[in-house]
Amino acid sequence: MSPLTMGSKQVKAVSSEELSTRSGALEQAIESGGRELDPAAVAAARAVVGKIGERTSKAGNHTVVALAGATGSGKSSLFNALVEADVAVVGARRPTTSRPVAAVWGDDDATELLDWLSVAQRHHVTPRATDATRVTPWTLDGLVLLDLPDFDSRVVAHREESERVLELVDVFVWVTDPQKYADARLHDDYLRVLSTHDAVTVVVLNQSDRLTGEATGQIRGDLARLAAVDGIPGVQVITTSATTGLGLDDLRMRLATAVAAQNAAQHRLLADVSASAGTLRGGVAATEPTLPETVDAELVDALSRAAGIPTVVAAVERDYRNQAWGRTGWPFTRWVRALRPDPMKRLRLNTRDAVEEKLAVTAGDVRTVLGRSSLPPPTPAARSAVELATRRVGDRAAEGLPNRWAEAVADAATPPGPELADALDQAVVGTSLKMRAPLWWRVFGAAQLVLALVAVLGLLWLALLVVMGWLALPEIDTPRLGPLPYPLLMFAGGLLLGLGLAALARALGRRGARHRGQQIRRRLTDKVAEVAAERIVGPVRAVLERHRLTRESLDRAEQQPRR
Repeated sequence: MSPLTMGSKQVKAVSSEELSTRSGALEQAIESGGRELDPAAVAAARAVVGKIGERTSKAGNHTVVALAGATGSGKSSLFNALVEADVAVVGARRPTTSRPVAAVWGDDDATELLDWLSVAQRHHVTPRATDATRVTPWTLDGLVLLDLPDFDSRVVAHREESERVLELVDVFVWVTDPQKYADARLHDDYLRVLSTHDAVTVVVLNQSDRLTGEATGQIRGDLARLAAVDGIPGVQVITTSATTGLGLDDLRMRLATAVAAQNAAQHRLLADVSASAGTLRGGVAATEPTLPETVDAELVDALSRAAGIPTVVAAVERDYRNQAWGRTGWPFTRWVRALRPDPMKRLRLNTRDAVEEKLAVTAGDVRTVLGRSSLPPPTPAARSAVELATRRVGDRAAEGLPNRWAEAVADAATPPGPELADALDQAVVGTSLKMRAPLWWRVFGAAQLVLALVAVLGLLWLALLVVMGWLALPEIDTPRLGPLPYPLLMFAGGLLLGLGLAALARALGRRGARHRGQQIRRRLTDKVAEVAAERIVGPVRAVLERHRLTRESLDRAEQQPRR
């Protein structure tokens, strides 16, 4: 497969693998970012991908060349001159061409291709007897030449038909004349829009027989300058005249070069891919923000308050203190604890494993706590804090992104309220709040029982001594520690030491409750952080990942240096 030479520069051949790879990249970009890209550009890109599959599936090695031009440019006369037969209708009345006309060179059947192009009027170019004696370095076998309706026709159907076929052809031959070579429609709507298709673009200044040699050179240079402004620098303008035959061989040789390369279709399709990718690339940023690995602390704190974690932690701390004082307090006043409201029972978190001596808060209990019937819903302040925190996450993640992508990030960072609330509920429900009773509870409890027993025995001993004295029974020798009898020491010591130990237990209970509350808070906060990562940060990362995949796919499809 030889390189394609359409102008003054030589363009390397396009392989089927390269076309397939870059069209696949364009299709990947559409799939990954289609929702956040311009719908019209996405539809056009999908059409390009579909066209590539259809065009490359057509049998034969034909090269489809379209003669396109404005009214009065003489393209139909030029078409007949190239075909060397009066195939296209030429007349003074405009417009004369209402439907495309095709001329086919060579013996390969082009029926399938022309059916795909929806070109009904077809002419097979047969070699003339005089052609046998013509010595030319080129052949047009495999060329399919189309004469299109005027692209500036006053008949809308004619313009639409011209534009439809131009979307499908392989090579553009833009035919203009000395009067309309600077026409804005030619330059603004076609040459500039198709500037990426310079490898398959030919510019023809027709009707040059109307000009003098000096005027021809000036207009030709001016047309080349305008084409450079349109984005096609270095274009070689061919001057022709269908009347005198001037420049026809140059044009035939240019077309023969495209046919011989058998690569014009791939160049056209690859240019379509590049143009579509370039258009879509305008809806994608140069890069995307990077989110930190850890979840934002402000977001976790706001979600924790909305999930009711402070209420659960406060209940756990109160229950710890009550349990500690109930098991280590002065035995003679423990009954007073039964008169106090049990915070776990009020929240229906009073299930405990008495055998294993655990503070057991079951999953069902926590579900009750976090249910709407047990705890009030989040306050307006808590809801506002969540909204503010999620908005800040979205704003940071959307920094520098185009509007559609920024909106997608904001939507991902703001999941529906009930879904987020249910996820928080399930997270806290699935968090174990169980704890094993501390060892000091057992030690203090046993010590309190011993002290209570000593005080009771001392009291009974004293009572026995009082009764014996009242009954005037013989006095029993009572052991003493100095002036104080043992029974009094046992009674007073048991009471005082028990009260002191109870006071120490209350202080340790408060400290232990705070420690236990911190443990439970960390445990619950970790679960909330997992919910935030899954329900908020995760979806935001997914949008940014789609943006990255779209950006990289478009860069592969376009393969143009970006500023």
